[in-house]
Amino acid sequence: MRVDNPDPEVVRVVGRHLVRDSDVDPSLADNDGQFDSLKLQGGDITRQLYKWQRDHETDSISRGRSKSFDLPREGGEDEGLNIQNIKVPGGMRRSFLSAKAQAQPQTGPPTFLTRNFIEFLSIYGHFAGEELEEEEEDEYSENAVEEEGHPDENTALLGPSHKAKRPATGKATATKAVLLLLKSFVGTGVLFLPKAYYNGGILFSSLVLIFVSALSYWCFLLLIRARISVGVSSFGDIGGVLYGEAMRKVILFSIVLSQIGFAAAYIVFTSENLQALILALTKQKTLINIETLIFLQLIIFLPLSMVRNIAKLSGTALIADFFILLGLLYLYYWGGLTIATHGISDVKLFNPKDWTLFIGTAIFTFEGIGLIIPIQESMKKPKQFGPVLAGVMIGITLIFVSMGALCYAAYGSNVKTVVILNLPQDSKFVNGVQLLYSLAILLSTPLQLFPAIRILENGLFVRSGKHNPTIKWQKNVFRFVLVFFTALVAWGGADDLDKFVALIGSFACIPLVYIYPPLLHLKSVAQTNLSKLSDILLIVFGTGCMVYTTFGTVSSWIGSS
Repeated sequence: MRVDNPDPEVVRVVGRHLVRDSDVDPSLADNDGQFDSLKLQGGDITRQLYKWQRDHETDSISRGRSKSFDLPREGGEDEGLNIQNIKVPGGMRRSFLSAKAQAQPQTGPPTFLTRNFIEFLSIYGHFAGEELEEEEEDEYSENAVEEEGHPDENTALLGPSHKAKRPATGKATATKAVLLLLKSFVGTGVLFLPKAYYNGGILFSSLVLIFVSALSYWCFLLLIRARISVGVSSFGDIGGVLYGEAMRKVILFSIVLSQIGFAAAYIVFTSENLQALILALTKQKTLINIETLIFLQLIIFLPLSMVRNIAKLSGTALIADFFILLGLLYLYYWGGLTIATHGISDVKLFNPKDWTLFIGTAIFTFEGIGLIIPIQESMKKPKQFGPVLAGVMIGITLIFVSMGALCYAAYGSNVKTVVILNLPQDSKFVNGVQLLYSLAILLSTPLQLFPAIRILENGLFVRSGKHNPTIKWQKNVFRFVLVFFTALVAWGGADDLDKFVALIGSFACIPLVYIYPPLLHLKSVAQTNLSKLSDILLIVFGTGCMVYTTFGTVSSWIGSS
């Protein structure tokens, strides 16, 4: 039976079982002399049934919630405290909720920038499809009710003891997905490319970057197809469904390892920039060693690592992205100016000695697989994700190739590991750019650590600690230890940042991009022999590449030491 458009005979049958005007005492009438079902025993429970029967009996149009009260409202919504309204069953609660809703300030719509950065952080809270936003047990606050809509007379007085996960609803347009993807891929890695070009050679590096971009795009699509086929949203859970719990833990371990590696590289990057900045500002009189600057950053990282609501990092993320954009634009300007003034520096087409270092750095630069699943899920039309991702990959490949080739051609063998250090250190504007870029990466580091912290916490702690101070402080100590451990990793890689970045890309990032996606696709989607062969070849290639480049990077590191 259709409740919204019932058969007239059904309406008449229901009406015969309800109390009619002629069956009741006149004292049950309202102020206008009309029968009021609310004054019957249990009237608040049966009110909707009476209203449904009356509306459909007279073929009236169904009204919205603002008209759902049966009592007259001569004074409009502001008459919520009218004594006649309060006297009926449930009236006090309805009046309270109505007054509370009207008292809330009206907030305007968020701005374009704020809206997009908040959405980016929300997606980061579902890194690799994992549910990383902290859920508080035994909590169903009024804020949760307000997020779902204003509470009304049908809102339960007691909510569930555990908040239910809301189903993901895609609302992002293709344009918004492009912005989110750009934020995911363009970061610090681009500044390591000029030195990586020196390690690989300008021709070899450009060709490899294009190849890595195309191969990464294909692997991203394989992951999305596997997710759709399996029907779960988490990168780790896809592996768990297809290969068991051990595979899930291996994938999560790789994610944690890569994020700690990224954060450690960011810490070293910031330390080198700050060291050069202090030398420039003090006219080469004050040299603070890298190790000291690494641990001084803990003053900022430790408080930010205690943040449990990722949305609170929106301000730092917005500032960081603005500074990164400013730094990139200035590097393009200065690199072009240097070539125009001094010509192309000493460059090699291929460097047979250190080319393996470039492979790891290139993969480090393109590593953004953790946000592929949540961004695809957030789209209003998920089928558009493939073309959108293709356009973004082409765009960032042009940025990476042009930045690496331009700055390597400008500085040649003198290019620094962090190319921003090649800018003239006696320029106040350059010092300002260095400071802003250092602040940008400094503020981005806690965001890089967030997925690693939450994945490890989810594995170690069953409860959130919202109402248990002991658990909460155990988690605080754990976060402190993890941040300190990341600083120690950064300290270990501080002497050779380019090799450290290459090692992260080779050992931590290659499995996430070139091994796990084809492995998942092979078991969940691949049906034809060609598809299976393609996945197997990709797995073999990824494994071989990981072993060879990792070994080559470690050997080069040991040799240089």
